[in-house]
Amino acid sequence: MSAQTIHIDALRKTPVTQEPFPYLILPGFVRAEAMEEIESDYPKVKVPGSLPLQTLDYGPKFKQFMEEIQGAEMTAAIAEKFGVDLNKRPTMVTVRGQCRASDGQIHTDSRTKLITVLIYMNGKWEQPGGQLRLLRSPDNLDDAFAEVPPLQGTLLAFKNQPNAWHGHKSFEGPRRAIQLNWVRDQGVVWREKIRHSVSAFFKKAGKGY
Repeated sequence: MSAQTIHIDALRKTPVTQEPFPYLILPGFVRAEAMEEIESDYPKVKVPGSLPLQTLDYGPKFKQFMEEIQGAEMTAAIAEKFGVDLNKRPTMVTVRGQCRASDGQIHTDSRTKLITVLIYMNGKWEQPGGQLRLLRSPDNLDDAFAEVPPLQGTLLAFKNQPNAWHGHKSFEGPRRAIQLNWVRDQGVVWREKIRHSVSAFFKKAGKGY
């Protein structure tokens, strides 16, 4: 069996900040020795937006990575960190490869999503835009209490609450990010798969994906 691609023990040891909403940030969550193969096997996403994992083609190391972040160890670690029972909650994964100038508007995630995990897969990041900010309010990007550069292997996880505002300054260009959610029920997964799949079809048809 291949060596694990993620640092589960590091995740278990990373403290959760509780205010103004529960979150944790873990640089180096993805193992450095697995990174080259994962990046080589990353889906070739040429259009902006979030694309459902099941609509994409990717290699074996990326497949292993996706299986591990949705596996029992990861679920148990996140459940323990955030005090949420995720035992029977389904997961949903979307993948990004490109960022539009209009992306990053301040928002909270859908209430059907219990926990959001973002894993960034970019090298050195020197742009002022594209760095996710965790915010105290819904109308001011400068009212931030944390900023997360989208660096290779960095994980951000937070509990979805009505005040879990986040966004980033405008950036246009390549920006790799994986979003993993534990959601309320299987119906959410099916609705989101249909919505994202229809969107992905038209993006591919219109943009030469």
